[in-house]
Amino acid sequence: MPDYILLIEDDPDVAKIVKRYLERESFRLEHADNGRLGLEMALNNPPSLIILDWMLPKLSGLELLKDLRKHQQTPVIMLTARTEEMDRILGLEFGADDYVLKPFSPRELVARVKAVLRRFAGETASSELVLKIGKLIINSEKRTVHYADKSLDLTVLEFDLLYILAQYPGKVFSRNDLLDRVWGRDFSGVDRVVDVHISKLRQKLEFDSKLPKVLKTVRGIGYQLSEDI
Repeated sequence: MPDYILLIEDDPDVAKIVKRYLERESFRLEHADNGRLGLEMALNNPPSLIILDWMLPKLSGLELLKDLRKHQQTPVIMLTARTEEMDRILGLEFGADDYVLKPFSPRELVARVKAVLRRFAGETASSELVLKIGKLIINSEKRTVHYADKSLDLTVLEFDLLYILAQYPGKVFSRNDLLDRVWGRDFSGVDRVVDVHISKLRQKLEFDSKLPKVLKTVRGIGYQLSEDI
């Protein structure tokens, strides 16, 4: 059965182009022309992926994304005409998995959709199904994470980042290393995206101040997973 993509976009011309290119690739696409309807459709029938415009009537893309993340971790690609780096980082902090700047190439958008779906399906995971480092347990097949017997609810990108670091405890990864391994070499965004997701990971892992810190920053280089957890 083809992947179901939900496009939430109020510009009918953009919607028509996106629909044409995605259906050529055998995706099944539904369209909502405002944020309120889009959120309702996403919650009633969760899609494989959401393509979400930033500026929408009735409910903005950011407001929609914030509400969506209270209920599901469906991957989201944001379409935005905003070119400021902090605007794009704000979208990522709200839970977006990727973004495409308007005006955009439809072929690039299709490539981004395929890349995000591959990440979400875990096709890049290694053959080692369960990693255990101290109190941290990661199951790559079920895509679950437990730390100190607590189950953690991670996004797709947070899981992939943690899994890469956990395969090599103590190894320092630069931002570019993590961008290549998690986002892919064709990712054209800013390297601050790594910092954003590491920060959110830390918030979820550091739920008890008495526990050892799982993630460490190596100043001027990058990040590592502690061997002493």
